[in-house]
Amino acid sequence: MKLLRYGEVGSERPGLLDADGTIRDLSAHVADIAGTTLHPASLEMLGKLDPKSLPVVPGKPRLGACVAGTGKFICIGLNYSDHAAETGATVPPEPIIFMKASSAIVGPDDDVLIPRGSEKTDWEVELAVVIGKTAKYVSETDALDYVAGYAVAHDVSERAFQAERQGQWTKGKSCDTFGPTGPWLVTKDEVADPQNLKMWLTVNGKTMQNGSTKTMVYGVKYLVSYLSQFMSLHPGDIISTGTPPGVGLGMKPPVFLKAGDVVELGIEGLGQQKQTFKADV
Repeated sequence: MKLLRYGEVGSERPGLLDADGTIRDLSAHVADIAGTTLHPASLEMLGKLDPKSLPVVPGKPRLGACVAGTGKFICIGLNYSDHAAETGATVPPEPIIFMKASSAIVGPDDDVLIPRGSEKTDWEVELAVVIGKTAKYVSETDALDYVAGYAVAHDVSERAFQAERQGQWTKGKSCDTFGPTGPWLVTKDEVADPQNLKMWLTVNGKTMQNGSTKTMVYGVKYLVSYLSQFMSLHPGDIISTGTPPGVGLGMKPPVFLKAGDVVELGIEGLGQQKQTFKADV
């Protein structure tokens, strides 16, 4: 299934995308795409519904983030061997973990605000893993049992805030609107191999990133298991798994986003996003 949330900010309703690309309303069956809705039993129940029996959502509504109630937005740094190489970094012996504030989460096509004082706002297409049931001390073998599905995430970053200011990376990753997520949550049964997905990103129509999850250093199973050794993962938590090469920071000379730029990005089978960047005044 492709689960989604549609409607104005703060008033999103649950829905799904049927085989014809039509949005269907799920409000009669679940309150939101969040919490217990993401549990395997609930997803199984939704999977048995006939999409044609669900009300059609008219027009082209705004899409919100594909999952609500995210408690933790956990990001993995330098997790693509070719991305590490372009930034001159070595592959870490363990995953680099940092947090993106959940308040950064927005819909896949919402405007992204370049924060005040920013001169180095950058792009990163990433595979997002959405947790479906509580995971604590899980094995790598069982890790996917705790995954509800996958989505496209845009890990927008302000590199000066991230690396040139004192402290941790989080403040360069958590600015308002720096976490577009969606357009839909694709349940794991529709993704044969999360380690073999093409991914891309363009800026003003020019291809910047053209990679694959094949080059991830630490795969989805490993990351879910690894993180669960340090903290419980709860339904709706997001793990953003890193980005392939082609970010602005890695270019010579570096290239960064400015007001008016349009970024489009997508992952094979998971949909695509489009954002216009604007100054946050």
